[in-house]
Order: sequence, then structure tokens, then C-alpha cells
Amino acid sequence: MHQLAIALHRKGYAVTGSDDEIFEPARSNLEKEGLMPPGLGWRPEFIRSTTPEAIILGMHAKADNPEILIAKELGIPMYSFPEYIYQESRDKTRVVIGGSHGKTTTTSMIMHVLKQVGRDFDWLVGARLDGFSQSVSITGAPIIVCEGDEYPASAMEKRPKFHFLFPHIAVLTGIAWDHINVFPTFAIYLEQFRIFIDKIEPGGLLIYNETDPILEKLVKEHPSGVRRIGYGVPAHRVDDGITVAQLDRQTGPLKVFGDHNLLNLHAAFLVCKELGIDAAAFMKSIANFTGAAKRLELLAQNDHVNAYRDFAHAPSKVKATIDAVKRQFPGRSLIAVLELHTFSSLNEKFLSEYRGAMDQADQAVVFYSRHALELKRLPTLPKEKVKEGFGKNGLIVINEKQELEAWLTQQSYENVNLLFMSSGDYDGLDIMSLANRITQ
Repeated sequence: MHQLAIALHRKGYAVTGSDDEIFEPARSNLEKEGLMPPGLGWRPEFIRSTTPEAIILGMHAKADNPEILIAKELGIPMYSFPEYIYQESRDKTRVVIGGSHGKTTTTSMIMHVLKQVGRDFDWLVGARLDGFSQSVSITGAPIIVCEGDEYPASAMEKRPKFHFLFPHIAVLTGIAWDHINVFPTFAIYLEQFRIFIDKIEPGGLLIYNETDPILEKLVKEHPSGVRRIGYGVPAHRVDDGITVAQLDRQTGPLKVFGDHNLLNLHAAFLVCKELGIDAAAFMKSIANFTGAAKRLELLAQNDHVNAYRDFAHAPSKVKATIDAVKRQFPGRSLIAVLELHTFSSLNEKFLSEYRGAMDQADQAVVFYSRHALELKRLPTLPKEKVKEGFGKNGLIVINEKQELEAWLTQQSYENVNLLFMSSGDYDGLDIMSLANRITQ
């Protein structure tokens, strides 16, 4: 939300905002732009006295918020984040990347290539990227590239974000049930992707991962008048730990690796091709793409060990990330550490979805904190239930930060890769410092 405020301010709008809590880096970024509110809390009298042209709601703005109540009384238009993005991009070519996994990386790859070839575009992405100071850009550019997730648009608008963006070029990277607090059954979750396909503009293009059997079946069975292009893992080889990929007979080395990233690469190429960028320009541009923050991010290394951090938390993401590291470094052992942090992953009923996800790891650790369970108002999660759900022999389950740090410090790191996977922060454990200690 604060990134959108900054983008609109830079475009020339008069922007104000309010919140009951503002954390770093949002606070410093807003102060730098002169957008920090005069105080924390809600100011309904300010809404009444200024009568803004529009109000954009964050995810946590509840229906009984005093500012919202005044805005309703005054008839001020209110938008969720994605609804407003659409208002600002009605005259643009809209590219929207959806799916259960790989959205951020695919979006980042497209953005990276567009920037490298000098194309003018706007964007909305859910991670920090090298070369981009903001995660949101709204200008007069003719193209906008959006990461479109299936989570609710706002506390009052429960429909998914990607239902409000109406793409001309759409990507679906795959479907794997997640967010069970929002989509209690797989059938409900699947329906959101059917609706997304129906939201593609007439004459538009759907680019989809045809290696995903659930998605392949949905696309083939769902009636739609849009063009459809399936994609898979492109031809490639691994030379001394470097992946070399081929697209449209153009070959080049990559700084990312793994089948999941090769799938993301192929999707990004098909989008760029639709936007008029050929394979030679794409391969030249993508060669120096290092990935989005926390997506197989190399934290530290020496001659014997690489330490990586990845955002993987859902079962399909965990499996794909582990498999990628094992295939890229077949001669090395893998220590994989997964934090259960989301509502779904901490739910005892969902744990069976993780069965087999960590099987390729030589040593596997699952960590979760009691604090995370309390925040999500979930009951105690017995370690035995976690082991039962994952079904991996020798799985180590830890729920104390100090115990995890001690265990990691005691391991041997000769010819090993260490992989941290989480959407959280291991209850405050400084994994960057830990990775540096291990490699030094």
C-alpha cells in the first residue's frame, strides 16, 4: 500500500493515508516522500473535511473502520488495491501472471527483460528486485506487468485480486491448493482459476503450464474464446553447475536453476515474444537475471557449502525447490530447513499435503514456533502429527529458535548445500548471520 501511495504521489496526485501501525521500511519510505501521516490512528474528521476523490483500502481495513463509515456516508468511491490498479491501467496492455507458484519470479523475469531492452512499462510485483527501487510503478507507460494472486482483494472484497485486473496477456503457472482459511476445499480454490480465465479480455492470450495436469485439464475443458499457448521445461543442460537453456534455437547461460525456474523462464519468454521481443534479445537480457529476493537467493558460500534462502512454503513449492538444488548439485548432500508459518501449513488437517515434499533432502528439518500458532489462533501442533503428515524417515521437528540454531551449528558442512525455506523469519532467527558463520 505504501508503495502504491509513493507511485501515485510521483505521478502527481495529492495522496494522504492513515494506519494504526506503520513499520519499517514503510515508515522511512513514506517520510522520504513527505507522505507520513501526522500521527497513527484513524481520522474520520479529515475525510469529512477534505472529501477525497477516491479511497483505496488496504488488506486490513475492516468494514467498521471510522474513516470508511464516513466515506460511505459521503458517497466517496472506494477501491481495493487491484480494483484501483485497473482504474489506472485501463488504456494499457495488461499482463497478469497468476498461479499457485512461480508468480513473483515469472513477473520479475518479464520486468527484467523489458528493462534490459528499453521498453517503457509499469509494474506490480510482490518482492524486492535488483534494479527496481519500487515494487509498484504507475506512470503513463503503455504496458503494465502485474503479479496477480488469488488471495482476497481486501477485507471487504473477498474475491481474489487477480479477478480485477482483466489481462490482455495472462499466465497461469500451475495450480496447487493453498490458503485453506480462504478456500476451504480444493473445488472452491480451482473455481477461482476458471473465473480468472473468463476475465481475460476478448482476443487475449492465455499462456499456461501444460506440465501441470490439473491446469492442463482445466484449460482444455473450460470453454474460452481466447488464444491459448501451453509451455513446458525448455531444452537445457547443466555445465559445471551452470544451467544453459535453449528457446527458439537461441542458447544462453542462466544464473538461476531448477525445472521450476526453467518453466518460469519459458512463460516469461512467451509473454515477451507476444510483446515483440525475439528469442535472441530475450536470452541476452535474461543471462544476468539473478532472481527475486528470497527466491533461491544465495546467502553465503565457500568451496564446500552454499547456503540458500527461498520463499517456498506450500507443498508444491517446497518439493520444486528441493528438487532444483539436488539436480543442480547432484554430488552434494542437502540439508533442508522448512518453517511452517502460514495458516495452511500450521493446520493439522493440511499437513498430509506435504507428504513426499522433502523426500529428496538428505537431512530434513521442519521448524514452527508456538508464537506463530498463537498469532493465527490455532491449537497446539504436536510434533508427532508433523512427522506423520510429511511421512519422511528421520525428519527432525523443532519448535524452539535456540534449538534450531544449535542444531544447525553442530552439523558438518563438507560438500553440502543448506536450504532455508520460509515465508516467515524463523521466530526472529538471523539466518543471514548464521549462513555467514557456517561458511566462514
